[in-house]
Formats: sequence, C-alpha cells, structure tokens
Amino acid sequence: MSSDGETARDRLPKDHPDLIAIGQTMTRMRLLIGRRFIGRMAIKRVNPGIDLSDIDAIGVLKRMAQHKEVTIGVIAEHMRIDPSRGSRIVADLVRQGYLERGVSQEDGRRSIVKLTRLGEQLMSELEEVKRETVADVTRGWSTEEVATFARLYDRFTSGLEQLTAQLDATEGSSDQG
Repeated sequence: MSSDGETARDRLPKDHPDLIAIGQTMTRMRLLIGRRFIGRMAIKRVNPGIDLSDIDAIGVLKRMAQHKEVTIGVIAEHMRIDPSRGSRIVADLVRQGYLERGVSQEDGRRSIVKLTRLGEQLMSELEEVKRETVADVTRGWSTEEVATFARLYDRFTSGLEQLTAQLDATEGSSDQG
C-alpha cells in the first residue's frame, strides 16, 4: 500500500483503455479551452467591448481576493503574463469602471486592486453564461449523473492542480540551482 492509502489493485495500468480515453478527451477539452469558447460566447452576450484577457484578470482577482489582497503583480503572475501587460489590462479595466485601485491595509505603500459594483455585476453575468452553457451540455443527464460528474471533475481537477504545484516547485528549485 502506498503512502496515500492506494493499493496496487487500485491503480490502472498506463495503457488501460479508460485512461487512454481520458487522455484523448483531455486533448479535445484543451483544444476547446484554447479556442476560449465559453469566454467568447460570454463576451458576445454580455459585453462585446471587453477582451478575453479582461475576463481572465477579473476572474483571477475574484478568486484571489477571497484569500488575500490582490496586486497587479498577483494578477500578472496568475495569468502568466508580464507585469507591464498586467498593468495595462488593469488600467483598462479601471478606465471601464470594472476595477478600482486602493491602498493595502497590510502595507500602506502597496497598491491593490478591487472589483467595483460594476465589476461584480459583470462577473455575475459571465458566470450566468457559464452555468447556462453547462446546463445546455448536461441537458438530458440525470440529477445523479450531474452530481457524480461535478464531484469527479472537481476531484480530477484538484489532482491536476496538485501535480502542477509539484511541477512548479521542482522547476522553481531547478531554476535556482
């Protein structure tokens, strides 16, 4: 038994048809995500004047603000873009009224970014489009199937996030040495 409670019997061989099918489906999903289908549809329905990068920045801000104050650097880091590009995106969102700059309560020298009421409304509308899209895709699924998929999809994504964090940590330590 491994340290995480897994037995040899629990692990499928790497060439198992179900694992191959999941890998192929992940490739299809990556291509759909790369085409930014939901984001493009949301922009078309909610506000044709915003960009996909605007949605990404607002999404990062909304997620990260639950845990800490958010700076432009945090947004840029999570979007994996240059801080100067992050600064331009934030400046544009401030100009449009979706974000506002503020002063950190933790360090008065640091500038933070917050969602405005208009930004919250935009996020709500974008989330509604996402929920409608998921509802359309799962139409005809039983309530139990949707619940099972939600639980397993979250579990799968959490596993990928853990592996990503491990990879980032090893790449960071190898960059140092």
